[in-house]
Amino acid sequence: MASDKPRKVIPIVQAAAPTGRLGLNRVQQQRLATQAGFFLLFIIAPIFDLLRYDLDAGHAWLLGMEWRLGLDEFMAGRIGALEAGANVLLRLFLPIFAGAAAFIWVAYRWGRLYCGWLCPHFSVVETINKLMLRASGKPSVWEKETLPPWEPDGTPRRRDARWWLVVVPAAVLFAFTWAVVFLTYLLPPGEIYGNLFGGTLTRNQALFIGVFTFVLSMEFLFARHLFCRFACAVGLFQSLAWMSNRDAMVVGFQRRRASDCANCLPDRASACDMVCPMRLNPRNIKRHMFTCTQCGQCLQACEHSQHDNPQGPLLTWVSKEAARQNEAGFRAGRGQ
Repeated sequence: MASDKPRKVIPIVQAAAPTGRLGLNRVQQQRLATQAGFFLLFIIAPIFDLLRYDLDAGHAWLLGMEWRLGLDEFMAGRIGALEAGANVLLRLFLPIFAGAAAFIWVAYRWGRLYCGWLCPHFSVVETINKLMLRASGKPSVWEKETLPPWEPDGTPRRRDARWWLVVVPAAVLFAFTWAVVFLTYLLPPGEIYGNLFGGTLTRNQALFIGVFTFVLSMEFLFARHLFCRFACAVGLFQSLAWMSNRDAMVVGFQRRRASDCANCLPDRASACDMVCPMRLNPRNIKRHMFTCTQCGQCLQACEHSQHDNPQGPLLTWVSKEAARQNEAGFRAGRGQ
């Protein structure tokens, strides 16, 4: 039997007032800014030698400085095997392990924040989702049914097939951009951009860009969700770390107010379900939210749909004991 003791809810980020149709609350404005900033960093990092590996020079660049493992000195006979091994350990494995540990620690506490707040690929996923939704009423070609034609605040959402004239070029443009940027992480950016704008790409450079553009175009159009959910190792390790921590931040749902969801949108549609870019049900238990990116779009949708409700939204980020109680409340509710 469920306990009558009220569950403690710990809001991680204070909900902001809705800003009107399709408006972004403060959290989503901050997330959009971090996504845009990281996408720009992804593009310019090779240009300023912030991070890349130069196949021509045979060494990496980090923060504008050459990053070598010290093996050239060993091959030239100027240092011994012990010193060469120490160089590899300190200059390669130690930074990698330290960075990976910090990355996993963040995921352990807060989930897939990198995916939802920084990842350039996820930024493309969300952009194409929204364009495809305008074109077909579905965020993905694999969606079985069109979504209810309502915005989270209850206003009608219209679809127009002419938006396909934007969807496909946008996917190809993103893919072309990624192909060129990837190449600049391996070859001198000045050479690549100079050859590109001058129309003098080498055969191998043109082949690399052409093949990658085609492959990524297909991925962006047809498999972007599948990649994020099943093929991305970065996302997988974040999810595994997050799932191992019962106190980690998670979307909490006030289940005793579940009846409010029945009037969320016309036709008994749920605003939070429709906006999730990973096509999850945010009101579900944590193990069914394995690929949640903590993007918070479901929280904003609930905030908008409940803006006239004096009790406020039903969804909020919770952590620690509140996260445990959120799971316990679900199981107790199902058992009744």
